[in-house]
Amino acid sequence: MNWQDDAGRDLMSLGGRLALLTRGKGSWVWDAEGNRYLDFLGGIAVNCLGHAHPVFVDAVSRQAATLAHVSNYFASPQQLELAARLKRLAGTGEQGRVFLANSGAEANEMAIKLARLHGNSTNRSTILVVEGGFHGRTMGTLSLTPKPAYRDPFEPVLPGVRIIQRSIESLEAGFDETVSALIVEPIQGEAGVVELPDGFLARARDLATQHDALLILDEVQTGSGRTGEWFAFQREGVVPDAVTLAKSIGAGFPLGALITFGAASELFYPGTHNSTFGGNPLASAVANAVLGHIEENGLLQNVTARGAELRARVADLPLVADTRGAGLLIGIRLTAPVAAEVRAAAHDRGLIVNAPTDDVIRIAPAYTIGDAEVSEFLTLFGAALAAVAETAHAPLETQK
Repeated sequence: MNWQDDAGRDLMSLGGRLALLTRGKGSWVWDAEGNRYLDFLGGIAVNCLGHAHPVFVDAVSRQAATLAHVSNYFASPQQLELAARLKRLAGTGEQGRVFLANSGAEANEMAIKLARLHGNSTNRSTILVVEGGFHGRTMGTLSLTPKPAYRDPFEPVLPGVRIIQRSIESLEAGFDETVSALIVEPIQGEAGVVELPDGFLARARDLATQHDALLILDEVQTGSGRTGEWFAFQREGVVPDAVTLAKSIGAGFPLGALITFGAASELFYPGTHNSTFGGNPLASAVANAVLGHIEENGLLQNVTARGAELRARVADLPLVADTRGAGLLIGIRLTAPVAAEVRAAAHDRGLIVNAPTDDVIRIAPAYTIGDAEVSEFLTLFGAALAAVAETAHAPLETQK
């Protein structure tokens, strides 16, 4: 019996598994048969330092040897250090507060509760979300995720969620006196790395303030430096009432967070939320080490520079229409709906990317990539694109 048979027998049938990965180093991973892959998906924007980075390994081993977990009846130095660090990086000021969770979905569940607490105090019950958004797969976060394939099997979802289009006109029309919060991603990763229209977040800030509503930003994918700033909202000069993050914050260790600003920091009170594993010393120590390493070694500058380089250099490859995103969260839009074929061709050649939509390839490599990784990516990705273009007999005008 091979590993696919084992997976089919023992694991829930929730999606295909492309390989049995057994080890990683830097931006490369190896499967059980010894095949090497260049990982340019990074665990879907998680492995910001690559695999088995010494900082990550050292932080896990050191903290595990002293104190891994305490219940939420206690605090730890690692938890307090991480909360203060996140407030500083987000620029919350003294009034900001942090809750440490286990995942992005849990952080977004808490954001829903924050919106409800605010709404209950102001007699407002509507939460606005934007078409194409993805906020998680728990029942609460599914209610914020307007994708029928994800939602329909589990309806009815939470009431009081209003979906608006990805436009400033729809944003303006969506706000009224029933709205308690707008929850939105600055860049919609699962929609194909789709950016909001220019001025959308600034207008959202104005409208939320005008209507006494909260502006809550889901930065699960974009936070912790993925866009070249610590948070994507810092690129826009907008200050939210709350922001959620996860993925890159722990470089592979499960961890999420909700950070609040200003008066929103006063909404929660004892008994309204908690988590057994949230903010445990082991997760907190790893995040402190990861974020500290990024900051001390100027990796955000590398994120910005390598992101710009990749976008410029893929522009001349076959089947590439254009690119979008920021930093090292990049969507490569194709001239034909062949993203699944390109992903498969890349995998066959030893490159890991994914296809969130039928015409977009998403990449989210480690912040540490250099010339060698960029060169290998361009070679493998170019070969995959060329193979698909040839197989599909794509018209010459779609190729560059």
